[in-house]
Amino acid sequence: LAPYVRRRCRRVLYWVPGVFISLLLGRSHYAYAVQLRIVSMENVGEQVVCLTAYHLLFAMFVWSYWKTIFTSPMNPSREFHLSYAEKELLEREPRGEAHQEVLRRAAKIFPSIPGPYRCHHCSVCDKCILRMDHHCPWVNNCVGFSNYKFFLLFLAHSLLYCLFIAATDLQYFIKFWTNGLPDTQAKFHIMFLFFAAAMFSVSLSSLFGYHCWLVSKNKSTLEAFRSPVFRHGTDKNGFSLGFSKNMRQVFADEKKYWLLPIFSSLGDGCSFPTCIVNQDPEQASTPAGLNSTSKNPENHQFPAKPLRESQSHLLTDSQSWTESSTNPGKGKAGMSNPALTMENET
Repeated sequence: LAPYVRRRCRRVLYWVPGVFISLLLGRSHYAYAVQLRIVSMENVGEQVVCLTAYHLLFAMFVWSYWKTIFTSPMNPSREFHLSYAEKELLEREPRGEAHQEVLRRAAKIFPSIPGPYRCHHCSVCDKCILRMDHHCPWVNNCVGFSNYKFFLLFLAHSLLYCLFIAATDLQYFIKFWTNGLPDTQAKFHIMFLFFAAAMFSVSLSSLFGYHCWLVSKNKSTLEAFRSPVFRHGTDKNGFSLGFSKNMRQVFADEKKYWLLPIFSSLGDGCSFPTCIVNQDPEQASTPAGLNSTSKNPENHQFPAKPLRESQSHLLTDSQSWTESSTNPGKGKAGMSNPALTMENET
């Protein structure tokens, strides 16, 4: 019973940051929409404009926050669950033959296969996450392939929300310190709004700027700290295809969906185009003047260095990698490079 109770308590505690954000959001909504704009503001036209803009930002913030929380980023092809008795056995018994027997039985149901590129195991969620970026305690969820766009929009919308509140509340905050406000309950809400909005604006701007840099380099937070491993070695920019294609990989080609919390990321989360292509060892001794691809069009002779230096056709082909992914014959080099041997985090 004790391990079960501990797991339940941990699950409840994991929701504390999210509940705190929700309560803070509700408190700020009441302070701004009711106390500041309706009670304190006398100009009706200014009330309508400010409240309309505020509720638009508020709705986008809540929408992106909700999608980030409840979108599962796990890898469904690798999801399996032990029975309750087997979990209890693993937690209760010391490591030894009992553990090995449980794992052997699980391996028969779920055979060991290589994990998808950039897939990692989250120790908090206890699941394999496609293109895992990090586990975010504020949403009690992992940020990965399926909800990374939602997470970026959540940061952007929350930053705009805080900046808007701080900017429109500034004049009343100045009046508060110069005794220009009537002695009502609203002045305490004005002070709370400005300090909370200013504080969160600073932290959100730094976090949002960092993730914008990650998107421009096509990196995850894990890959920023530990470079991905390829056959030729580690390369911190191995997945970078250039700023434009890196952006499209997260936000898609149609810009009308970029600012909406609607899933539009390119790919399937299991394979990714790279700027690293390796030379076939069997073709290493082929003279430069001979092209072995004339006999077998599917065997391409690639240089053993990044495309950004070698000007390979992968990035200069007239067809984009998104289009080539629909053609299995042409998509091998672009979407799932067999030379890539990523390591899964355990």
